[in-house]
Amino acid sequence: MRAALALLCCLAGGVALMTAQADKKTLDIYYIDTEGGQSTLFVGPTGESLLVDTGNAGGRDHDRILLAIKDAGVKQIDHMWTTHYHTDHVGALQDLSKDVPMMHFYDHGPVAPNDRATPGTFMAMYEELSKGKRTTVKPGDKVKMTGLDILTLASTATVLKTNVPGAPGAGRPNPYCGEAKKDESGYADPDNGYSAGFVMTYGKFRTVDLGDLTQNSELDLMCPTNRVGTVDLYLVSHHGIDRSNSVALVHALSPRVAIMNNGTRKGGALDSFKSIEGSPGLEDLWQLHWAYGVGLEHNSAAVRIANMEDNETIAGAANHTPAYWLKVSAQADGTFTVTNPRNGFSKTYKAKN
Repeated sequence: MRAALALLCCLAGGVALMTAQADKKTLDIYYIDTEGGQSTLFVGPTGESLLVDTGNAGGRDHDRILLAIKDAGVKQIDHMWTTHYHTDHVGALQDLSKDVPMMHFYDHGPVAPNDRATPGTFMAMYEELSKGKRTTVKPGDKVKMTGLDILTLASTATVLKTNVPGAPGAGRPNPYCGEAKKDESGYADPDNGYSAGFVMTYGKFRTVDLGDLTQNSELDLMCPTNRVGTVDLYLVSHHGIDRSNSVALVHALSPRVAIMNNGTRKGGALDSFKSIEGSPGLEDLWQLHWAYGVGLEHNSAAVRIANMEDNETIAGAANHTPAYWLKVSAQADGTFTVTNPRNGFSKTYKAKN
């Protein structure tokens, strides 16, 4: 009898533990170090996955992405989102697809005219790889991912023209538009401005990923009205390059936390740091790398930098190891925690009332 009671207690305890684990559902985000490219893995509360971009070509970024996928316990990429076709965003896609099943693809459609940074053979490969399971997104389109709301904000140099329903602050006049001016001369490598970007909502938690969207499209999206509203977490656009991250965008989004996917010598421009640092409500900036160009005055405290300046990165070593990601775990009530595996430092940002 005692043995039976003990077994029942163990079973009950196991059920209680599993129930507690099931109740503790989070949205987990891995910001993977691709040396100033992008690859970001989102794992929803039910384990469904979305990978945004695949970093650079060669084994380095491919291997780093696979490590994050393994750490997350992901067996396939349910949603493969390509912001645009530049080599630092699509380089490892073909090799990665050989190791991890990719169920559906999302992108902005044909490459921008006169773009020079898209690999010459990429589009033919991509069209074959995604054949029969590809969606070209337009502003307002949604990705169906269990437990999350994912809304396309920009694609092919067009932007959302309506306010995001229910978003805090959406529809208000943007007081920061007066400081911004469009660069009518345009930008080189225009596929940056074609970036497909989205806002993701998990309960009360909101985050945006706009790829390498440039300032002209930022102003179209945010002026004269803030159509997006405020967010909790902002992935700094374009690796912190100053052709993006306008005050009109960053200050109107008013993120509590920003994460910059810069390299040691790529991105992390002074004007972008100033735009982020001055954003109302900002609590912290986290970085994938120490930004060599702005020195001690603007880099975050070392505890919030995943990969610090060392001899290898100073020398521009492409394959420095280990390469650390930044990880975010968000709860539906709006609470989220950012963790730096390099030093084990983490900080939790409590939900706002």
